[in-house]
Amino acid sequence: MKQLVRFSYIQYVNSLVLLAATLFTAAAFSQTPGDFDLQSAPGGKYTLDKTHGYVTFSYSHQGYSRPWLRFRSLDATLKLNEKDIQQSTLKVSIDPSSIDSGVDIFDDHLLGKNHFDVKNHSSITFEATKIEVNESNVAITGDLTVKGNTAPVTLQGSFNRGGLHFQSKKPVLGFSATTQLKRSEWGLGYAVPFVGDMVDVVIEVEFNRVGS
Repeated sequence: MKQLVRFSYIQYVNSLVLLAATLFTAAAFSQTPGDFDLQSAPGGKYTLDKTHGYVTFSYSHQGYSRPWLRFRSLDATLKLNEKDIQQSTLKVSIDPSSIDSGVDIFDDHLLGKNHFDVKNHSSITFEATKIEVNESNVAITGDLTVKGNTAPVTLQGSFNRGGLHFQSKKPVLGFSATTQLKRSEWGLGYAVPFVGDMVDVVIEVEFNRVGS
């Protein structure tokens, strides 16, 4: 009987320890010390967190489906002007050879001359020319260059959160954005109109501040 009571007591203590650890962990991750909106975000240079940077796009495949593709290799630099956010700068580069459709044979097709022609064009770039901010809404207009063709694009997005990274304690900025492109304007009109010309782009990115 004493052994049974002792065993039950140990179980009880272990349960309390496990509960306390769970609550402590949950509390630690729910805390948001140093959270800030975009208007009060620390200025300076921010670089893309490559583990949390996504550029995906879809199009109509003969009206039967809308495949989703992504680029696996991209980089971006944001220089945030804390005194006037509209004067901030943004530069993005994407490696077109990192295209990922989920189908190897189709990826090889997309690398060829009819599509991204990566042998002759090793980079896709975007450079902002105008940044507009209204509370958490962000509109970024810039020049998109693909296969040597440059045309303006406007990204409609939102500022999701600003805060301190839970490990580095440095500022982090998170954004979502969308736009719609007519691919033929950038020399990517192969199979139009059999395959849709309009492309929907969805962007999810996080930026980490560089330096102190």
